[in-house]
Formats: sequence, structure tokens, C-alpha cells
Amino acid sequence: MVILAKAQSSNAQITTSLPGGIIALFVGATNGIGEATLKQFAKHTKRPRAYFVGRSQDAGKRIAAECRALNPEGEYIFIPADISLLKRVDDVCCEIKSKENSLNLLFLSPGVAAIHQETSEGLRTITSLFYYARIRFIINLLPLLQHATGLRRVISVGAGGSEGPIDTADFECRTAPAAFFRGHITSMTTLALETLAEQAPTVSFVNEHPGPVKTGLMREADSLRMWIVWLVMMLIGRWVCVPLAESRERHLFLVTSAKYPARHGGDGVPMPEGVSVAQGVDGKAGSGVYTLKWDGESAGNAVGVLDRLRQQGIGETVWRYTESQFKRITGEASQ
Repeated sequence: MVILAKAQSSNAQITTSLPGGIIALFVGATNGIGEATLKQFAKHTKRPRAYFVGRSQDAGKRIAAECRALNPEGEYIFIPADISLLKRVDDVCCEIKSKENSLNLLFLSPGVAAIHQETSEGLRTITSLFYYARIRFIINLLPLLQHATGLRRVISVGAGGSEGPIDTADFECRTAPAAFFRGHITSMTTLALETLAEQAPTVSFVNEHPGPVKTGLMREADSLRMWIVWLVMMLIGRWVCVPLAESRERHLFLVTSAKYPARHGGDGVPMPEGVSVAQGVDGKAGSGVYTLKWDGESAGNAVGVLDRLRQQGIGETVWRYTESQFKRITGEASQ
């Protein structure tokens, strides 16, 4: 476990350890973990330029103003978009690429608790937000990440450590039980990150589980099961939830610490005493792709699950299917 005090100590060193002018994109940042991490990033970095994406114009204006109050030297640019639609993802990426030649950080935390909604592009909304939109952002912006100096990192906030079997006959997970979806989509994400790391070994990739954190995710729940989960969290959340104040410290640590280096080349704030380089999903320390528990440590149980999927060739199958969906919807494998 990364002790919270160690994470806080590392975060306090950001301004002296990292250069000014870090460029970041936060997707799904008008609520919950994305918003909290964006504000913590603004507070602790020198002259940051942070783009952030969400659906609410009012929330975007409020958050930009709050970030400016935390750090007037930074720039905070809100981009309104419904990124459950891959064509809107491409629009956002076009906007970023028209303004920037490099990108240090891509933080992805969009989500929804609605399990029955469908997008106009023929995807389940929950699958699009937790998988397709995220991978599309990474593919489109990978050249900017590779072109950055210093910090080069992708963080996907999901269910790291919950990797499980993948149903290759139902990638959208339309017919499987809801309990199966978690392991299915987490494995798809981690395997896709491995494929992307092969293309960009100087970029660090993290698939992370934040633990139970009270956010606005449940506000769009559309099933009895999700409403029961919400009710349980309301009743016992104070005893089992990770406080948002702790969560934002831990996520800033994920974003900036040298504990999670790229495969080729270390980056980030030097590790505090007693903190070691994380184990990658291949079982090797510092190998560039990480699936993490809420406490910032590697989920060792995922190594065996992912190895079995690789032996079956599932990683290649997932990638081919992902590209086929991108081409079907947008006409191109990448924007």
C-alpha cells in the first residue's frame, strides 16, 4: 500500500521536481474524481495548461473559475462535449491538436451507471464511455503524448485489478450478466493499453480502480440493481468509501510519481523513501503498463488472468474488433 502521507509528500514536491507548463487533458472532469484531480493538479503544478471535457457548460465555467483561484498562473480550458459519441471524441481531439504540439497527461474518467442506454452510433453508452471513447482519445492523441518531454502518461480510472474473461462473441456485453461486464471491460482496456504501449514505449499507461468513492456516477442509474447499489452506498458509505479528499491526493500521485514509469525512460516526481517502482501487467517492475488497486499498488492477481488471455490470442482479437468499430463509426481507425 502507498501510505497516504507518502503520496502527499510526493505531491508537495511536484513544483520543484517537474518543469512548468505541463499540458494535460482531463476527460470526464465536471464531476467526481475527474474534477477533484483536475483541481489538485491545478493547485500543485507550475503554470499548467489544462483542457477538460464534460457535458455541463455551467459546471465547466464554475470549475475553470475555481482552478484559476487555486493557481492564477495556469490556463484552464473547458470543452463541452458528449464523448459517448466517437465522432465527438474526434472533434475534441482535432481541437486539441490544432492548439498543441505535445501533451504530457491524458486523464480519463468518464462513466455512467445507466446499463440500458444506447448511443446513436450503435454502442452501449456504458461500453462507449468505459472503453471505446477512452481508447479513441488515446489513439488520436498518442502522437502528442510521444512528442512531449518529461512526463508522458495516460491514466484510465475504472476497475483495474478486476480483469476477467472476455466474451469474444459479445464484445458489447449485451447478453452477459451485469457482474460479468466488470471483468470483461477491464480486461479489454488493459489489453488495449498493452497494444498501445507497444506503439509508444516512452508513454506510461495506467488502468486504475479508485475504490468506492462517492461521486455523481449513480445519478443516471436506470436499473433496479444500480439503484440498490446507490442505496447501500448511501447507508454505509461513510464507513467503506475512500474520502474524495484522499482520492484526489492518490490520483495526483498516480499522475506525477516516478513509481509508474514508461517502458523506455523514467519520468515523474522521485519516489519517497520506502516506495518502489510498480509491477507491470507482465509481472516485471517498471514495464510501462499497470493495473492498480485503489491504494496505488499493482493488482498482482491480474497478471495470471491477462497471461491466459494473451496465450489465447485474445489481445489481438480485441484490437481487431476495436479498430473495426472505429472504422464503422468514423470511417478511420484513428483520427
